[in-house]
Amino acid sequence: MSCVLNQDCILPCRIDDRIDSVHWSYENPPSEIVLYHQGNIRDSESFRSRASLFEDQISRGNGDLLLRGVKVDDEGRYKCIPVIPKQPSDLELGRPSLSYIIVVHLTVEAPVSDIRIHQDGNRITCSSEGIYPQPELTWSTEPPSNTTLQNRTTVHQTEEKLYDISSSLTVPDGSDRIYSCTIRTRRNQRRAILRQKSVIVSSRQTSLSCSASNGSASKLLWRFNHSQVIVSRSSQSRATVTEEWKLHVKSVSESGGLSLQDLSPQQGGIYTCELSNEEETLVTSTFLKVEDRGGTKRHPGVSMVVVAAAAVILCVVLIRRSRNQKGQNTFLIDSKLNFFNQLCIMIFMTQIFLYLTGLQLYEEATR
Repeated sequence: MSCVLNQDCILPCRIDDRIDSVHWSYENPPSEIVLYHQGNIRDSESFRSRASLFEDQISRGNGDLLLRGVKVDDEGRYKCIPVIPKQPSDLELGRPSLSYIIVVHLTVEAPVSDIRIHQDGNRITCSSEGIYPQPELTWSTEPPSNTTLQNRTTVHQTEEKLYDISSSLTVPDGSDRIYSCTIRTRRNQRRAILRQKSVIVSSRQTSLSCSASNGSASKLLWRFNHSQVIVSRSSQSRATVTEEWKLHVKSVSESGGLSLQDLSPQQGGIYTCELSNEEETLVTSTFLKVEDRGGTKRHPGVSMVVVAAAAVILCVVLIRRSRNQKGQNTFLIDSKLNFFNQLCIMIFMTQIFLYLTGLQLYEEATR
């Protein structure tokens, strides 16, 4: 039988008869765990706080052993000897007590619970920690690669006899493949998928997608430049935005998409979305570049007012100069005044058109 690391485990020892004694021992190295005999218990020092019997059920044939907080060192063969009380006829004839021997082989497992994948330059790294027994790691791509993936995998065993595994894969420049890393043990496996894309925006807001490949995700985590947490969400809670990003996060969709607002070049960088469930972790890495549009925008009305004022002043100067000219034909003066009046009207109408057009463009740019 198998038990999960750090959890409680019940080793079976039951018979269809009454029991008045039960003895549990560990075979390698040989050591006593607990001995129960007619209401009296003797247990070993090493298992005293972790091993116990169901005393109220022993007389009914239940000699199961409860082992708390299973360790890797608990793995091995256990022997249970339940003893049936003698009958009066056995006592008269001097027969020995009837007993059984039940052997339980215990394996301990620490399943793959968390898997991480990220890219730094041309190197993709996949890793996981605290696994038992020793796991296996494999790489794959979508679409499949025609060449063997060159990777380097290292495995380290800790003092607690658990395994940490890490593997690095070198990828070519500009690769548009989806890279998948799978870590498996005899109990379970988990997969991490890395998708990469780039987004360039010139507006002050944008939306970044993050979609699960299969089924729904139970956990969501957005990071900025691999370290700064933007937003997190579990299956039982609403999305929580960190204080530093409340100004820039507009909303988070049900599928995990992130809507950003009030962006500037300072918000340019790598946005990483992690969607995970019991079987896999999907990582979508998006490089976002926010283009600088020449500093702080100024409302076009300011420029239009300045130009319009200059045009009015010019018209007034020209009209006055025409009226003050002496010695000229009255008809010629009237013709000049009429020309300047029409010119001023055209300039004024042009300024109104430019103002309305600039206002519309400004509003579209700031949405």
